[in-house]
Amino acid sequence: MALAISTEKARSELIIAPVLVELRKLLNYKISLFSGIELDVDSQRGLNGICDFVISRSYEQLFLSSPIITIVEAKNENIKGGLAQCIAEMYAAMLFNEKEGNATSIIYGAVTTGSTWKFIELHNEMVFIDLDEYYIDNVGKIIGILVKMIGKSE
Repeated sequence: MALAISTEKARSELIIAPVLVELRKLLNYKISLFSGIELDVDSQRGLNGICDFVISRSYEQLFLSSPIITIVEAKNENIKGGLAQCIAEMYAAMLFNEKEGNATSIIYGAVTTGSTWKFIELHNEMVFIDLDEYYIDNVGKIIGILVKMIGKSE
């Protein structure tokens, strides 16, 4: 249905959110998941705005707390167009963690249309973009990558 509707909102609500909720269940609710949350780290540097999805290693689900470990940016049919925005959000997450006294050396990100996923790693200040794209018809692989990313950030 989401692919037929073909809007960013439909893909976000009907594909991406269910994948991330399943991830949270698989990890026995040891992570928190936020959708459409504001991340205001440094507005002077343009590091503020609404993130599509944020995953934190904190159990706290009422408010965003560090460490933020993954940012997922939903894009309507434009993976490449979302890479720079996702990387900026990942950098903001790294600064947020530092400010909260919970610095992590790696932040993970994903840009997705819902049907296609691309993964990114921000290690200190170096960005690594997985050249492969992963498709929703292999959702187990996508969830496996997300689980592995969260495990690596511990």
